[in-house]
Amino acid sequence: MSTPDPITRLNAALSGRYRVDSELGEGGMATVYLADDLKHERRVALKVLKPELAAVVGAERFLAEIKTTANLQHPHILPLFDSGEADSFLFYVMPYVEGETLRDRIDREKQLSVDEAVRITAAVSSALQHAHERGVIHRDIKPANILLQGGQPVVADFGIALAVSAGGGNRLTETGLSVGTPYYMSPEQATGESTIGPQSDLYALSCVLYEMLVGAPPYVGSTAQAVLGQIIAGSAKPATQLRPTVPANVDSALRKGLEKVPADRFASAEAFSRALEDANFRYGVPAVREDSGRWRMVAAASIAVTLSTLAWATLGQQEARPFFDVGLPFDAPIDFRARLAFDLSPDASFIVYETSIDGTQMLRYHSLRDGEGRAIQGTEGASGGPRLSPDGRTVAFVVGAEMFTVPIEGGRRTKVANVSDPYGVWLDDGRIMIADEDGRILKFIDPIQQSTQEIPSVDAWEPVRVEGPASGDGASSMLRGADFRIIDEDYLVYVSVDGALRGTRIRSLDPFVVGSSVPLFSGLRRESYTGTGQYDVSEDGTLVYVDGGNAEVGRFVQVPGQGDRVA
Repeated sequence: MSTPDPITRLNAALSGRYRVDSELGEGGMATVYLADDLKHERRVALKVLKPELAAVVGAERFLAEIKTTANLQHPHILPLFDSGEADSFLFYVMPYVEGETLRDRIDREKQLSVDEAVRITAAVSSALQHAHERGVIHRDIKPANILLQGGQPVVADFGIALAVSAGGGNRLTETGLSVGTPYYMSPEQATGESTIGPQSDLYALSCVLYEMLVGAPPYVGSTAQAVLGQIIAGSAKPATQLRPTVPANVDSALRKGLEKVPADRFASAEAFSRALEDANFRYGVPAVREDSGRWRMVAAASIAVTLSTLAWATLGQQEARPFFDVGLPFDAPIDFRARLAFDLSPDASFIVYETSIDGTQMLRYHSLRDGEGRAIQGTEGASGGPRLSPDGRTVAFVVGAEMFTVPIEGGRRTKVANVSDPYGVWLDDGRIMIADEDGRILKFIDPIQQSTQEIPSVDAWEPVRVEGPASGDGASSMLRGADFRIIDEDYLVYVSVDGALRGTRIRSLDPFVVGSSVPLFSGLRRESYTGTGQYDVSEDGTLVYVDGGNAEVGRFVQVPGQGDRVA
């Protein structure tokens, strides 16, 4: 006599309660069937524990443990309808969700947008926070267990892994069976530790976010053993190395979430979610400026890049930090001009600079985190200092007397204006401001509308009043130098006449009053004619500078009100 198929057996065992229609799929712990709940007249997903697991776990313990998940009520948690034993089957019942799993979507799209990946992660984080506060750990967070119901993520199988683990006890380990999917297992799960806490779920969720952004989990291998070995002893590539557009705070949150030691990860799912929303969150990268005034500085030379964290001298009362080297390629050095030859991304993760590649003048992307670089296609012929958009996704540049924009990944260029001077700044309101015709006209360029507003500039000179015993460069009443830049309305940074980069606190903006200046470091490259210093500062206080010569500039001339010229 032939053995009845599983669906026939299930229908016989569950007669009067459920009618099983078809098999929907098979996972690591259970087989999923589409069924009708006869009493409530609704479609459900009936999950049957695999026979080998059911034999080890035992019905009584499994059903006792799974009851804890029935009390989880959250909009991003798929509720548990029912559970039981029938004809040696251990089963549990959940709502049938029409749509797809996150696994299906990743398989189809390969990579999700950053905003969408963060949105899904935040929703799952809220579900985890709810469960963790009630002492329930999922233990098997993975894309296949995240259902997309009307676009909203819903976590399935909550606590099922816990029920299996608790029910199986030591016998589960002795049989060689493991709970959890290898790609998303935390190191403590991979090593078989008995105590698994909330940080294990956060590790798995970090793996899911990493895959949504990059297209693959942090660790892959041809066998489960190879994957587990990497999880225990390997080091995942930074997400930004594989996808440079990942924001710095998201990359930092991933670094922390993927730490080997649970105590080094986020304290809670809520903290993980907050980090993803906080553009200023940083972790696992060289320190950036804090409220105390500490700065991270990057020296970009034509061949080598030096990464350092320098104190804001006596202003911040901090000790200087060590230097770190990041290499620039020998065959793509920076091409220096009279103005700034590079631009630093708002999140300080990369620079874009002018270079010549195989005889073609163009722009190049260079990561300040891992040293990866590439030519930006579409910028061929670039002859002016690049300017990055406030979101770091687009770069503006000049070819001849025309300004163009192109995505930072490269692509088709778009003409936005006619200009004669290629240098300016991309404002937060989306416009590009340049001082054209040697500063005689201010142009405000809208790269979206491709329109230009021109305003005649006004020549004005007013000394900066200095409070304190001396400015540090030979005068007690004024600051002498070039390339003055205001940072966060708190500091004034400039290149002194001896080629040092100096800084001072701003005491007042109107009237403009500063304190005594102090040297930050010497040896900054300064260009002839303009006096431009090859340095740039990001929003978080990261400073990129070029170490080099101090070119001569024109004489500084003061013109008093009565018209007498004093050199």
